[in-house]
Amino acid sequence: MERIPSSELPQGLMAAMRHVQAYVDRSGLDRKLLELMRTRVSQLNGCAYCLDMHYKEAIDAGETPLRLISVSVWREAPYYSDAERAVFAYAEFLTRMPEAEEADPHYAALGNHFTRDEIAFLTLAVTQINGWNRLVRSFGFVAGNYEVRK
Repeated sequence: MERIPSSELPQGLMAAMRHVQAYVDRSGLDRKLLELMRTRVSQLNGCAYCLDMHYKEAIDAGETPLRLISVSVWREAPYYSDAERAVFAYAEFLTRMPEAEEADPHYAALGNHFTRDEIAFLTLAVTQINGWNRLVRSFGFVAGNYEVRK
C-alpha cells in the first residue's frame, strides 16, 4: 500500500537522495558489485521495490540471474569472488549494526581487495541503499514497475 506517493514528497527530498546516489555511482566501483550488494541489503531489509529495481539494474549491467538469486546464500554458493564475499559480509554488518568492535575483521577482509577510498565509497554505498530501503518501505512504494533508464 502506497502511503506517500513520490509525487507528494517534500520538494527536494528525492533530489537530495539522488545527489548522494549519483556520487556513489560515479565513485568508480564496479556497477555489478554494487547491484549485487544492493540486492543483498534489500533482501535483509525486506524491500520489494528495491529488489525489483536492483535485480533489473544488475541484469542490465551484465549480472547473471543465478548469481542474483543466490546472493542470499552467498556463503554457500561457489561462484562469488573473495572480494564480493568481503563486500557482502561488510554490507550485512553495516545493515545490522552490531557492536562497533566487530568491524575490524570486516575492514581487514575488505583491505585485501579494496583501497581505503574504495572502502569509504563502499561504506557510503551500503549506507545509501539502507536509506533508500527505509524511505521506500516507509512510504509504501509499489514494487514491480521499475524500468531501467537507458
